[in-house]
Amino acid sequence: MSIAERLKQDLSELPDRGGPAQPLLIVRDLVKHFPIKGGLFGRSGMVQAVDGLDFEIRKGETLGIVGESGCGKSTASRLIMALLGMTRGEIIFDGEAVGSRALPLKEYRRQVQMVFQDSYASLNPRLTIEESIAFGPMVHGLARSAAIQRAHELLVAVGMAPGQFGRRFPHELSGGQRQRINIARALALRPRMLILDEPVSALDKSVEAQVLNMLVDLKDEFGLTYLFISHDLNVVQHIADRVLVMYLGRIAEIGPVDGIFDQPQHPYTQALLASRPSMDPDLRRTEPPITGDPPNPVNPPSGCRFRTRCRIAEDICAHSVPAMTTVQGLHQVACHAVEPESGHSLAPQEFAA
Repeated sequence: MSIAERLKQDLSELPDRGGPAQPLLIVRDLVKHFPIKGGLFGRSGMVQAVDGLDFEIRKGETLGIVGESGCGKSTASRLIMALLGMTRGEIIFDGEAVGSRALPLKEYRRQVQMVFQDSYASLNPRLTIEESIAFGPMVHGLARSAAIQRAHELLVAVGMAPGQFGRRFPHELSGGQRQRINIARALALRPRMLILDEPVSALDKSVEAQVLNMLVDLKDEFGLTYLFISHDLNVVQHIADRVLVMYLGRIAEIGPVDGIFDQPQHPYTQALLASRPSMDPDLRRTEPPITGDPPNPVNPPSGCRFRTRCRIAEDICAHSVPAMTTVQGLHQVACHAVEPESGHSLAPQEFAA
């Protein structure tokens, strides 16, 4: 029996309370504010890194999170992984609240694993590759011999020969090889979901493509669900089923990948997509699609947080926080310009029948 077959057998023994219709992960009103103190005049404040995220991840799908640096993508991933304590909010995994008696953190972290951006810092330099992969299963009670055997099987699954790489140390491998090791290690506990935080951003393009294709194959082989975080829109378009666009700690737009990339509704999403380089001379831009830097998260703008950089901002954008408006099916946008009768000049009007 292959390791993928054993994984699926193990997963069949786990409770699947709602079946395919129930989301695997539900995030409700997720907030993380970091207190700051000090400065010349002893000023204090709060960095509003994540400020009210609400979304779901369905079983078997890949949700991509995109946005500029500092928008809160990585903080959100660490909150979901329970590596950071949340200021407020709730995380529900397959119908059970994370950290509750029904789903303690140890069991949750066995079912949800994370792959980090820095492949070298993620590995213990004193452990061999096979020991790094086997460490987690041993902590969870698996015998050393069985854990090493599982490590060898996972090395094969990520395209690395155990006899050639098992006894090596992290510094003896390339960046792409180390990232394959991190993915194998994440699979060692036979999780149901992987959180991938910029997993290919440090790799060159040829290696990046290999790792992305491997992730797609592993998802099908092991029956996984992905939360994929990246600043590279082309990578997200390739791998994601749905896309969540973040700006300054909040959701700007969320929807199916085709809807986001073909018909973006939020001005920020439109600017992000327009910023992609093009090889077609007729499509090259002479002016930047978005100007200025993101506002200070300690003192974000009132109302819509994107209004200070938005080309269609109006008075209503400064006075009211836009609600999430459903545009087409699962496509939702937080913008007054698409919210019916919001007071924005571009907002659609609803007429009584």
